[in-house]
Amino acid sequence: MENINKISEREDRLKRLEELKKQGINPYPARSMRDCSVFDAFSSFDDFLKQEKIITLAGRLRSKRSHGNLTFCNLDDGSGNIQIAISKKEVGAEEYKNFVKLIDIGDFLEFSGTCFITHKEERSIMAKTWKILSKSIKPLPDKWHGLKNEEAIFRKRYLDILFNREVKEMFLKKEKFWETIRNFMKAKGFCEVETPTLEITASGADARPFKTHHNDFDIDVYLRICVGELWQKRLMSAGFEKTFEIGRAYRNEGTSPEHLQEFTNIEFYWAYADYEKGMELIKELYTKIALDVFHTTKFTIKNYEVDLAKEWILVDYRQEVLAQTGIDVLCASEDEMKNKLSELHIKYDGETKERLIDTLWKYCRKNIAGPAFLINEPKIISPLAKSREDNPELTERFHVILAGSEIGQGFSELNDPLDQRQRFNQQQNLLNAGDDEAMKADYDFVEMLEYGMPPVFGFGFGERLFAYLANKPLRETQIFPLMKNKNID
Repeated sequence: MENINKISEREDRLKRLEELKKQGINPYPARSMRDCSVFDAFSSFDDFLKQEKIITLAGRLRSKRSHGNLTFCNLDDGSGNIQIAISKKEVGAEEYKNFVKLIDIGDFLEFSGTCFITHKEERSIMAKTWKILSKSIKPLPDKWHGLKNEEAIFRKRYLDILFNREVKEMFLKKEKFWETIRNFMKAKGFCEVETPTLEITASGADARPFKTHHNDFDIDVYLRICVGELWQKRLMSAGFEKTFEIGRAYRNEGTSPEHLQEFTNIEFYWAYADYEKGMELIKELYTKIALDVFHTTKFTIKNYEVDLAKEWILVDYRQEVLAQTGIDVLCASEDEMKNKLSELHIKYDGETKERLIDTLWKYCRKNIAGPAFLINEPKIISPLAKSREDNPELTERFHVILAGSEIGQGFSELNDPLDQRQRFNQQQNLLNAGDDEAMKADYDFVEMLEYGMPPVFGFGFGERLFAYLANKPLRETQIFPLMKNKNID
């Protein structure tokens, strides 16, 4: 019945659209004469009232109430909502009749008029003229209920934002999130760069890439899986000392509350710095994000209480897995790790030592609230990180741990070309054995290392940090998440 009513109302609106056209009124003009936002109207209301100044507002009609020769409506332009009064005496009989008969809630309108205060002391605008800017054909959802179905919310995000102020504020907060990061990096002397999103070799992370074809070159290429890691390190070799990039990355993998196929990340690289300097910078950055964007350092995330102002503990990878599972990841055999995973009822994908170690760690990390730095990660799962001098089987790599998840990682970058070539060869062997998440080898990058690259610290994190601090699934914090194709009316 509801759909039938909506179809009927759509047909009625189409008739009103045709009537406007018959009267020579363009229902979709290109220009508006707006000279004042609703926010500005309220801010300067007293002055405008004294001056009897005519101002022109424009926005979407959100309500309409007719009382004989006087109609009240509410206009919303995104900056605020203001009451407009349309009087037959002020606008003329024909214009008033058209407004009452042909204008619908949801239409975009322009009003020119003066400020006045109603007898109920509501600050309002008395319209002198009105003009339609865009005719709404479909009726808006019920204002009291809005969109409830998750698919409808994501597919028609524009309506979700329109009816839910909280959702709009979340996206404004997300914009502030990236603005804070960009300003922080620039204040620290980092140069913003752009690197390719189409690559011959999708390298720099353990992930399955999207593949496409470049018609002009007649070659297969990949959408990048990280934000320019190997490119930015080339810039370190070229003489840049501090670079960063904020951009989209793509991974052809499964969806979860923490993972999507398309997302925004930042990666930055800092010459002549190591991972210990990097930890201090990251602690400062994450705390600034918390204060500037969320105005607190205390968060409830997945039933964890996290305070970024507290001491960030150091968690030793090998020792933590040993303490929680009894497995020494440097010494245990594949069979021992498989048996432990089966005992813990943990499903694992891939039977290589690298994947088994990573699966054990993912089980353990869920028990760490953080904030914490995970350190001493094994070389076998860290193909781009520099080894520790006191134990070559471990690396100068760390992850930020918040509420049982990894929210950013960095390391002292490997700049030994012979070591890097050997590690790429190991990753290639994994790929050849069927591990499609192993890192693809980039031997052009190895050639760059042979020319020399200084000591470098690199770090990357993404919008998952925002989702965590907002305590929402990642998909919910994307303004237009990918949806399956569907024919909708």
